[in-house]
Amino acid sequence: MHAVPPLARTPIDRDALARTDETFSDRFDGDPAARVLIMHGERLLTSARVDGSPIGLELRHPSTLPDPILRVYLGRTLTAVRGSDAAAGAPIELRVFDEASADLIEPEAARWAGLRELAIVLDDRDASLAAESLGLANWHARHPRCPRCGAETEPVQAGWARRCVVDDSLHFPRTDPAVIVLVTDDADRVLLGSNALWEQRRFSLLAGFVEPGESLEAAVVREIGEEAGVAVDRVEYAASQPWPFPASIMLGFTARVAAGVDPGVATPDGEEILQLRWMSREELVAAKDDVIVPGSASIARWLLERWFGGPLEEDTTHWATAR
Repeated sequence: MHAVPPLARTPIDRDALARTDETFSDRFDGDPAARVLIMHGERLLTSARVDGSPIGLELRHPSTLPDPILRVYLGRTLTAVRGSDAAAGAPIELRVFDEASADLIEPEAARWAGLRELAIVLDDRDASLAAESLGLANWHARHPRCPRCGAETEPVQAGWARRCVVDDSLHFPRTDPAVIVLVTDDADRVLLGSNALWEQRRFSLLAGFVEPGESLEAAVVREIGEEAGVAVDRVEYAASQPWPFPASIMLGFTARVAAGVDPGVATPDGEEILQLRWMSREELVAAKDDVIVPGSASIARWLLERWFGGPLEEDTTHWATAR
């Protein structure tokens, strides 16, 4: 079990000062240490595996690649680039390619993989780069026009902003905060819910987006009240991790059923949450054939294992998409 959630590992110097250097792109292309992380759609190019070598991201020099549809400077790696001669401190860019260019770069479909598949097998550096890349690529894809006047926007500041071509306004990436809560009762049972959008037997922790003008703690109390009909208190922050599907930051909390409240009053809202179950550690183990817990890349799984006291058995994990 990681000391922090899987996607919260960040051994990258984001080197923000370089983003405003108008000569940076040319200097990057001419730097022999420069490396590019390659993306097509929401899939990342992974390195070829030799004799059971670990899965990693393929990082190539920009001179070996065709023109991309998007390039974003990610920062400088704090560790050596695996499988290359680039030392620690190498600058790294994300480049997104269309289908034709992606086929030229690597035609083998198995070499392209999504972050949900990769998060738990990548090392700290690659997991951090992958999460940063997907979040930025998703933002660019969803914000091609100016929210003020509707005109087209273009990437500037090494991909960390978009400028309106008409009114010259600048727009920056946004992240949507969401709370996710491990609720327990006085018997230290955990509350699990099954979402209406999931297949039967899938359960996770309750979660929801923070509303405007709302504190994180208030969001925790409101979301549990709305989704489970039970009052909670003793709200404590645990950890966070990015969840770029497309643009969230998951803020993990613990909370306890409020004093004097019967846990049995917990009732699913019937719209978003269809089932609720209170489970002890022993009951969770015994129900492994009936309860599918969140995937190992999610903060929900990390919070559950933190409560559980160790890793959950792998055969209880059939799902990699829970938050």
